[in-house]
Amino acid sequence: MKAWLLESQGGLSKLTLGDAADPLPKKGEVVLRVRFAALNPADRYIAEGQYPAKPAFPHILGREGMGIVDTVGDGVTMFKPGDKAVLVRSEIGINLPGTFAEKVAIPVESLVPPEKDWSDEESAGSTLVYLTALQALTMWGELAPSAVLVTGASGGVGGACIHLGKALGHTVVGLSRDPQKSKRLLAEGADFMFDPGDKEWRKKSREALGGKKVDLAVDNIGGSLFNDVVDSLGYAGKVSCVGRLAGVVPQFNTAALFFRRIRIGGVMVGDCTPKQSRDDWQKVTTLLKQTGKRPLVDSVYPFEKLIDAFEHLAKGPMGKVLLKVS
Repeated sequence: MKAWLLESQGGLSKLTLGDAADPLPKKGEVVLRVRFAALNPADRYIAEGQYPAKPAFPHILGREGMGIVDTVGDGVTMFKPGDKAVLVRSEIGINLPGTFAEKVAIPVESLVPPEKDWSDEESAGSTLVYLTALQALTMWGELAPSAVLVTGASGGVGGACIHLGKALGHTVVGLSRDPQKSKRLLAEGADFMFDPGDKEWRKKSREALGGKKVDLAVDNIGGSLFNDVVDSLGYAGKVSCVGRLAGVVPQFNTAALFFRRIRIGGVMVGDCTPKQSRDDWQKVTTLLKQTGKRPLVDSVYPFEKLIDAFEHLAKGPMGKVLLKVS
């Protein structure tokens, strides 16, 4: 089969399109003929050696995707050859060969059927962003309708947070530097959008919220913006840290946490068991059905254009970037 092979760690330049042996299903596994695979920032981090993964090389990246069941291993009854299936979350693409290949072997416990009214493209890139968003929004326990701030709102997790945040009854404030993306996110359900480059965004946010501060912030960015995010929080405010696209937080003063009893925690869907991931996915799809929202797809690249797709991903697309495999 054709596959994108990461020969060693050292960045995406180590990727080459070549031949790999077709996978054979072990007990409890399904071999999926991949139709669409989705790109994630973590793919780049794995290639650069900045992710807690220890794959065997050459490694095949790709943590998300959907396709057609090709063969099944012993003990598999949930799927049969010819069925469509979607990868939820597993070690696929991390420590095991991933979806940037014509075929991939996946434990059946990490697969679900696609949603009936979604396209194959929507299904392929939906699971990780929505599971991450759900964890970010619920990791502190059940929240009454609250004011939720989402940084990097136009990214994959950001858009998913807007969809799920509204379905959970929250007032959602998003941050994006792109006026056109902000307009689109307002149509997707965000209550207010502000430019983080505007020094007055915190004041404008409080005014929009009727004088209230933020109850929960989902931070996808890190960097110097993090201090402003903490400052935007009210008493007992919380921060769910998802990403660090802007790098480390400079000169963070922990005194900012004391008197408002602010809590900060990390989000990692990799800590979930396959069953927890499937259960959470059921919650996600139930919430999306309440509002009629669907996964956002930015663009689809041909299989041989994976490097171009990564370059596009680095520019900050609106929704998921996909690879059409077969």
